[in-house]
Amino acid sequence: MEMTLIYTVIGFALAGYSVIANDSIQTLGTFIASKKKWFKWYTLAGSASAVMIIALAWGWYSYGGDISYGRLTRIPYQEIQWYHAVAPAILLLLTRIGIPVSTTFLVLSAFASTVVLEKMLMKSVVGYGLAAMVAYIAWIAVSKFINEKFDEVDEKWVGFWRNSVWISSGWLWWVWLSHDVANIAVYLPRQLDLTLLLIVMGYFTALLFYIFYIQGGPIQKVVLEKTGTRYARSATIINVIYAGVLFYFKELNDLPMSTTWVFVGLLCGRELAIASMNKEYKLGYVFPLIGKDFLKMVFGLTVSVGIVLAIHYIIIPNNWF
Repeated sequence: MEMTLIYTVIGFALAGYSVIANDSIQTLGTFIASKKKWFKWYTLAGSASAVMIIALAWGWYSYGGDISYGRLTRIPYQEIQWYHAVAPAILLLLTRIGIPVSTTFLVLSAFASTVVLEKMLMKSVVGYGLAAMVAYIAWIAVSKFINEKFDEVDEKWVGFWRNSVWISSGWLWWVWLSHDVANIAVYLPRQLDLTLLLIVMGYFTALLFYIFYIQGGPIQKVVLEKTGTRYARSATIINVIYAGVLFYFKELNDLPMSTTWVFVGLLCGRELAIASMNKEYKLGYVFPLIGKDFLKMVFGLTVSVGIVLAIHYIIIPNNWF
Protein backbone atom coordinates (compact mmCIF):
# COMPACT_ATOMS: atom_id res chain seq x y z
CA MET A 1 0.00 0.00 0.00
CA GLU A 2 2.86 2.37 0.83
CA MET A 3 4.52 1.74 -2.53
CA THR A 4 1.21 2.29 -4.31
CA LEU A 5 0.92 5.71 -2.66
CA ILE A 6 4.49 6.56 -3.67
CA TYR A 7 3.82 5.50 -7.28
CA THR A 8 0.60 7.53 -7.26
CA VAL A 9 2.34 10.70 -6.06
CA ILE A 10 5.22 10.28 -8.52
CA GLY A 11 2.91 9.46 -11.43
CA PHE A 12 0.57 12.35 -10.68
CA ALA A 13 3.43 14.84 -10.24
CA LEU A 14 5.19 13.79 -13.45
CA ALA A 15 1.95 13.62 -15.45
CA GLY A 16 0.91 17.06 -14.21
CA TYR A 17 4.18 18.64 -15.22
CA SER A 18 4.40 16.79 -18.53
CA VAL A 19 0.84 17.54 -19.60
CA ILE A 20 0.94 21.21 -18.60
CA ALA A 21 4.42 21.72 -20.10
CA ASN A 22 3.75 19.77 -23.31
CA ASP A 23 0.08 20.04 -24.23
CA SER A 24 -0.90 23.38 -22.69
CA ILE A 25 1.26 25.16 -25.25
CA GLN A 26 -1.29 24.08 -27.87
CA THR A 27 -3.79 26.42 -26.24
CA LEU A 28 -1.58 28.96 -24.49
CA GLY A 29 1.21 29.14 -27.05
CA THR A 30 -0.43 31.72 -29.29
CA PHE A 31 -1.58 33.58 -26.16
CA ILE A 32 1.99 33.79 -24.86
CA ALA A 33 3.40 34.69 -28.28
CA SER A 34 0.93 37.50 -28.93
CA LYS A 35 0.80 38.98 -25.41
CA LYS A 36 4.30 38.73 -23.92
CA LYS A 37 5.27 42.03 -25.55
CA TRP A 38 2.49 43.88 -23.75
CA PHE A 39 2.11 42.13 -20.38
CA LYS A 40 4.34 40.71 -17.66
CA TRP A 41 4.58 36.94 -17.59
CA TYR A 42 2.97 36.73 -14.14
CA THR A 43 -0.05 38.72 -15.31
CA LEU A 44 -0.60 36.25 -18.13
CA ALA A 45 0.02 33.30 -15.79
CA GLY A 46 -2.47 34.67 -13.28
CA SER A 47 -5.14 35.00 -15.96
CA ALA A 48 -4.59 31.44 -17.21
CA SER A 49 -4.60 30.12 -13.63
CA ALA A 50 -7.92 31.84 -12.88
CA VAL A 51 -9.58 30.18 -15.88
CA MET A 52 -8.03 26.84 -14.93
CA ILE A 53 -9.31 27.04 -11.34
CA ILE A 54 -12.82 27.87 -12.52
CA ALA A 55 -12.75 25.08 -15.11
CA LEU A 56 -11.61 22.48 -12.57
CA ALA A 57 -14.16 23.66 -10.04
CA TRP A 58 -16.94 23.48 -12.62
CA GLY A 59 -15.99 19.98 -13.70
CA TRP A 60 -15.72 18.86 -10.07
CA TYR A 61 -19.16 20.30 -9.29
CA SER A 62 -20.91 19.17 -12.48
CA TYR A 63 -19.54 15.60 -12.59
CA GLY A 64 -19.81 14.67 -8.94
CA GLY A 65 -16.20 15.25 -7.97
CA ASP A 66 -14.70 14.14 -11.28
CA ILE A 67 -12.37 16.84 -12.64
CA SER A 68 -11.86 14.88 -15.88
CA TYR A 69 -15.32 15.92 -17.16
CA GLY A 70 -16.30 12.25 -17.45
CA ARG A 71 -13.44 11.42 -19.84
CA LEU A 72 -12.37 8.41 -17.75
CA THR A 73 -15.65 6.49 -17.63
CA ARG A 74 -14.13 3.84 -19.93
CA ILE A 75 -10.91 3.68 -17.92
CA PRO A 76 -11.77 2.57 -14.37
CA TYR A 77 -9.52 3.54 -11.48
CA GLN A 78 -6.59 1.19 -10.99
CA GLU A 79 -4.15 0.70 -8.17
CA ILE A 80 -1.10 2.62 -9.36
CA GLN A 81 1.96 0.50 -10.12
CA TRP A 82 5.51 1.40 -11.08
CA TYR A 83 4.87 1.10 -14.79
CA HIS A 84 2.10 3.71 -14.58
CA ALA A 85 4.72 6.24 -13.51
CA VAL A 86 7.03 5.31 -16.38
CA ALA A 87 4.73 6.79 -19.05
CA PRO A 88 4.79 10.41 -17.81
CA ALA A 89 8.53 10.07 -17.16
CA ILE A 90 9.03 9.25 -20.85
CA LEU A 91 6.70 12.10 -21.77
CA LEU A 92 8.71 14.45 -19.57
CA LEU A 93 11.90 13.44 -21.38
CA LEU A 94 10.34 14.02 -24.81
CA THR A 95 8.95 17.36 -23.63
CA ARG A 96 12.38 18.55 -22.57
CA ILE A 97 13.72 18.03 -26.09
CA GLY A 98 10.74 19.79 -27.69
CA ILE A 99 8.82 16.88 -29.26
CA PRO A 100 5.03 17.56 -29.45
CA VAL A 101 3.87 14.02 -28.69
CA SER A 102 0.38 13.06 -27.57
CA THR A 103 0.10 12.96 -23.81
CA THR A 104 -3.22 11.16 -24.17
CA PHE A 105 -1.58 8.18 -25.84
CA LEU A 106 1.59 8.20 -23.75
CA VAL A 107 -0.13 8.49 -20.36
CA LEU A 108 -3.47 6.75 -20.84
CA SER A 109 -1.91 3.85 -22.76
CA ALA A 110 -0.57 2.58 -19.44
CA PHE A 111 -4.13 2.38 -18.07
CA ALA A 112 -6.39 1.69 -21.04
CA SER A 113 -7.27 -1.66 -22.56
CA THR A 114 -6.25 -2.27 -26.15
CA VAL A 115 -9.87 -1.85 -27.23
CA VAL A 116 -10.13 1.61 -25.66
CA LEU A 117 -6.70 2.58 -27.02
CA GLU A 118 -7.79 1.62 -30.52
CA LYS A 119 -10.93 3.76 -30.23
CA MET A 120 -8.88 6.66 -28.88
CA LEU A 121 -6.55 6.36 -31.86
CA MET A 122 -9.41 6.34 -34.37
CA LYS A 123 -11.03 9.37 -32.78
CA SER A 124 -7.70 11.21 -32.81
CA VAL A 125 -7.04 10.37 -36.47
CA VAL A 126 -10.50 11.68 -37.37
CA GLY A 127 -9.75 14.77 -35.25
CA TYR A 128 -6.51 15.38 -37.13
CA GLY A 129 -8.22 15.09 -40.50
CA LEU A 130 -11.24 17.19 -39.54
CA ALA A 131 -9.07 19.93 -38.01
CA ALA A 132 -6.86 20.04 -41.11
CA MET A 133 -9.88 20.22 -43.42
CA VAL A 134 -11.71 22.88 -41.39
CA ALA A 135 -8.52 24.92 -41.05
CA TYR A 136 -7.75 24.70 -44.76
CA ILE A 137 -11.24 25.86 -45.76
CA ALA A 138 -11.32 28.57 -43.09
CA TRP A 139 -7.94 30.03 -44.02
CA ILE A 140 -8.67 29.91 -47.72
CA ALA A 141 -11.58 32.21 -46.87
CA VAL A 142 -9.46 34.29 -44.49
CA SER A 143 -6.72 34.70 -47.11
CA LYS A 144 -9.24 36.41 -49.40
CA PHE A 145 -9.28 39.33 -46.99
CA ILE A 146 -6.02 39.38 -45.02
CA ASN A 147 -2.39 38.38 -45.42
CA GLU A 148 -1.25 36.66 -42.24
CA LYS A 149 2.40 36.96 -43.14
CA PHE A 150 2.12 40.58 -42.07
CA ASP A 151 0.46 42.26 -39.10
CA GLU A 152 -1.46 44.70 -41.25
CA VAL A 153 -4.45 45.75 -39.14
CA ASP A 154 -6.41 48.96 -39.46
CA GLU A 155 -5.80 51.15 -36.41
CA LYS A 156 -9.48 51.10 -35.41
CA TRP A 157 -9.40 47.27 -35.18
CA VAL A 158 -6.22 46.93 -33.13
CA GLY A 159 -8.03 47.09 -29.80
CA PHE A 160 -10.64 44.60 -30.96
CA TRP A 161 -8.10 41.95 -31.94
CA ARG A 162 -6.03 42.41 -28.81
CA ASN A 163 -9.08 41.96 -26.59
CA SER A 164 -10.27 39.04 -28.69
CA VAL A 165 -7.10 37.13 -27.85
CA TRP A 166 -8.02 37.23 -24.16
CA ILE A 167 -11.55 35.97 -24.75
CA SER A 168 -10.73 33.32 -27.34
CA SER A 169 -7.73 32.05 -25.35
CA GLY A 170 -9.87 31.72 -22.23
CA TRP A 171 -12.53 29.71 -24.08
CA LEU A 172 -9.96 27.50 -25.77
CA TRP A 173 -8.10 26.93 -22.49
CA TRP A 174 -11.35 25.84 -20.81
CA VAL A 175 -12.36 23.46 -23.60
CA TRP A 176 -8.86 21.99 -23.74
CA LEU A 177 -8.84 21.40 -19.98
CA SER A 178 -12.10 19.47 -20.28
CA HIS A 179 -10.21 17.05 -22.56
CA ASP A 180 -6.70 16.79 -21.19
CA VAL A 181 -7.13 17.01 -17.43
CA ALA A 182 -8.08 13.32 -17.78
CA ASN A 183 -4.42 12.58 -18.54
CA ILE A 184 -3.53 13.71 -15.02
CA ALA A 185 -6.72 12.76 -13.18
CA VAL A 186 -6.23 9.13 -14.24
CA TYR A 187 -3.81 8.82 -11.28
CA LEU A 188 -6.45 10.04 -8.82
CA PRO A 189 -9.72 8.66 -7.46
CA ARG A 190 -12.58 9.38 -9.83
CA GLN A 191 -14.32 11.46 -7.14
CA LEU A 192 -12.11 13.98 -5.33
CA ASP A 193 -12.88 15.51 -1.95
CA LEU A 194 -12.48 19.27 -1.50
CA THR A 195 -9.03 19.00 0.11
CA LEU A 196 -7.60 16.96 -2.76
CA LEU A 197 -9.22 19.32 -5.27
CA LEU A 198 -7.47 22.30 -3.66
CA ILE A 199 -4.14 20.44 -3.70
CA VAL A 200 -4.57 19.73 -7.42
CA MET A 201 -5.46 23.35 -8.12
CA GLY A 202 -2.43 24.56 -6.18
CA TYR A 203 -0.07 22.24 -8.02
CA PHE A 204 -1.46 23.14 -11.44
CA THR A 205 -1.22 26.86 -10.64
CA ALA A 206 2.45 26.50 -9.67
CA LEU A 207 3.12 24.64 -12.92
CA LEU A 208 1.39 27.30 -14.98
CA PHE A 209 3.41 30.08 -13.40
CA TYR A 210 6.60 28.17 -14.16
CA ILE A 211 5.60 27.57 -17.79
CA PHE A 212 4.81 31.25 -18.30
CA TYR A 213 8.07 32.19 -16.59
CA ILE A 214 10.07 30.16 -19.16
CA GLN A 215 7.75 31.46 -21.94
CA GLY A 216 6.50 28.03 -22.94
CA GLY A 217 9.81 26.21 -23.01
CA PRO A 218 11.23 24.22 -25.96
CA ILE A 219 7.83 23.03 -27.21
CA GLN A 220 6.81 26.67 -27.86
CA LYS A 221 8.98 26.55 -30.99
CA VAL A 222 6.27 24.44 -32.68
CA VAL A 223 3.97 27.46 -32.41
CA LEU A 224 6.47 30.24 -33.09
CA GLU A 225 7.75 28.74 -36.36
CA LYS A 226 4.28 28.90 -37.90
CA THR A 227 3.22 31.93 -39.92
CA GLY A 228 1.96 34.96 -37.98
CA THR A 229 1.30 33.24 -34.64
CA ARG A 230 2.75 36.26 -32.80
CA TYR A 231 0.00 38.49 -34.20
CA ALA A 232 -3.17 39.06 -32.14
CA ARG A 233 -5.43 38.66 -35.14
CA SER A 234 -3.91 35.34 -36.22
CA ALA A 235 -3.85 34.06 -32.65
CA THR A 236 -7.55 34.82 -32.27
CA ILE A 237 -8.52 33.01 -35.46
CA ILE A 238 -6.44 29.96 -34.49
CA ASN A 239 -7.99 29.91 -31.01
CA VAL A 240 -11.58 30.11 -32.24
CA ILE A 241 -11.24 27.35 -34.84
CA TYR A 242 -9.26 25.06 -32.55
CA ALA A 243 -11.72 25.55 -29.68
CA GLY A 244 -14.64 24.89 -32.00
CA VAL A 245 -13.20 21.56 -33.18
CA LEU A 246 -12.35 20.48 -29.62
CA PHE A 247 -15.82 21.44 -28.40
CA TYR A 248 -17.38 19.33 -31.15
CA PHE A 249 -15.44 16.25 -30.07
CA LYS A 250 -16.12 16.99 -26.40
CA GLU A 251 -19.84 16.84 -27.08
CA LEU A 252 -19.55 13.87 -29.45
CA ASN A 253 -18.75 11.28 -26.75
CA ASP A 254 -16.79 10.78 -23.53
CA LEU A 255 -13.89 8.93 -25.18
CA PRO A 256 -10.47 10.56 -24.62
CA MET A 257 -8.62 11.78 -27.68
CA SER A 258 -5.32 13.40 -28.57
CA THR A 259 -5.67 17.17 -28.63
CA THR A 260 -2.10 17.27 -29.93
CA TRP A 261 -3.19 15.54 -33.13
CA VAL A 262 -6.07 18.01 -33.53
CA PHE A 263 -3.73 20.95 -32.96
CA VAL A 264 -1.09 19.75 -35.42
CA GLY A 265 -3.81 18.98 -37.96
CA LEU A 266 -5.13 22.51 -37.60
CA LEU A 267 -1.70 24.05 -38.12
CA CYS A 268 -1.14 21.75 -41.10
CA GLY A 269 -4.35 22.85 -42.81
CA ARG A 270 -3.62 26.49 -42.01
CA GLU A 271 -0.11 26.43 -43.47
CA LEU A 272 -1.30 24.68 -46.63
CA ALA A 273 -4.07 27.24 -47.10
CA ILE A 274 -1.70 30.18 -46.64
CA ALA A 275 0.73 28.62 -49.12
CA SER A 276 -2.04 27.97 -51.63
CA MET A 277 -3.26 31.56 -51.54
CA ASN A 278 0.10 33.32 -51.30
CA LYS A 279 2.35 32.93 -54.32
CA GLU A 280 5.35 34.19 -52.37
CA TYR A 281 4.90 31.43 -49.78
CA LYS A 282 6.47 28.31 -51.26
CA LEU A 283 5.03 24.83 -50.73
CA GLY A 284 8.60 23.59 -50.57
CA TYR A 285 8.87 25.31 -47.20
CA VAL A 286 5.50 24.07 -45.92
CA PHE A 287 5.80 20.33 -46.48
CA PRO A 288 9.03 19.84 -44.50
CA LEU A 289 7.50 21.92 -41.70
CA ILE A 290 4.26 19.98 -41.38
CA GLY A 291 5.99 16.69 -42.18
CA LYS A 292 8.37 17.19 -39.26
CA ASP A 293 5.46 17.70 -36.85
CA PHE A 294 3.67 14.64 -38.22
CA LEU A 295 6.75 12.44 -37.81
CA LYS A 296 7.07 13.61 -34.20
CA MET A 297 3.46 12.58 -33.58
CA VAL A 298 4.02 9.17 -35.14
CA PHE A 299 7.12 8.75 -32.98
CA GLY A 300 5.08 9.52 -29.86
CA LEU A 301 2.38 7.09 -30.96
CA THR A 302 4.99 4.38 -31.51
CA VAL A 303 6.28 4.88 -27.97
CA SER A 304 2.70 4.75 -26.64
CA VAL A 305 1.92 1.51 -28.46
CA GLY A 306 5.18 0.08 -27.17
CA ILE A 307 4.15 0.93 -23.62
CA VAL A 308 0.73 -0.68 -23.85
CA LEU A 309 2.11 -3.81 -25.54
CA ALA A 310 4.83 -4.13 -22.92
CA ILE A 311 2.29 -3.84 -20.12
CA HIS A 312 -0.19 -6.32 -21.59
CA TYR A 313 2.25 -8.86 -23.07
CA ILE A 314 5.28 -8.69 -20.78
CA ILE A 315 4.46 -7.12 -17.42
CA ILE A 316 0.94 -8.45 -16.91
CA PRO A 317 0.34 -10.86 -19.80
CA ASN A 318 -2.78 -12.30 -18.22
CA ASN A 319 -4.51 -8.96 -18.08
CA TRP A 320 -5.12 -8.35 -21.77
CA PHE A 321 -8.68 -7.13 -21.50
